[in-house]
Amino acid sequence: MPRENENLEMEQEIEQTEEQEETSSLFEWTRALVGAVLGVVLFFVFVAQVITVQGPSMQNTLYAGDKVLVLKSALCDIEAGDVVMVHQYNAQLNETIIKRVIATGGQTVDIDFDTGTVYVDGVALEEDYIAERTYSAEGLEFPVTLGEGEIFVMGDNRNHSTDSRSTMLGVIDERYVVGKAIFLLFPGKTAQYLGELPGSGPRDFSRIGTID
Repeated sequence: MPRENENLEMEQEIEQTEEQEETSSLFEWTRALVGAVLGVVLFFVFVAQVITVQGPSMQNTLYAGDKVLVLKSALCDIEAGDVVMVHQYNAQLNETIIKRVIATGGQTVDIDFDTGTVYVDGVALEEDYIAERTYSAEGLEFPVTLGEGEIFVMGDNRNHSTDSRSTMLGVIDERYVVGKAIFLLFPGKTAQYLGELPGSGPRDFSRIGTID
């Protein structure tokens, strides 16, 4: 009889140990899951966010429907050549836009609309990223000299973009820059022809990668 009691106690101890191990394993798994979710939330609150590109103004660099990762402006320096997201700049253009930085504070921008050439501080830019040369004037008078903390932006699809050439937008205070577009996560549908609205062509997954 005593031996049977000993065996029963041992079985109970084993069951308790197994239950404790299962409880501990579940706790560790739950803690890891909560930590992962919290990490993702903090990443998208403080580090970066994903936006969907609207319209054809950044073709052929970005197309409507592209899912783009934007690094928060507090974590990066904004320089000429960067593609940036600007949010709620003014009452006339109260929307989120994504454009390329052409010049920064203290620089002078001039555009020869006859030749389509953009000059910064008197030097013609070599713009291999544009869809067309810059022939479309939008109302702003040139040359324009930027104050400190200001940027001048344009879409890569120059003749199909409302940007700093327009009096609706003009030069932009850097405080309105949400962040820098750094990576194309998922491609929208391309356009079959230059100037055509996106959506008629295929998704080109080879475009996934860093944004230049």
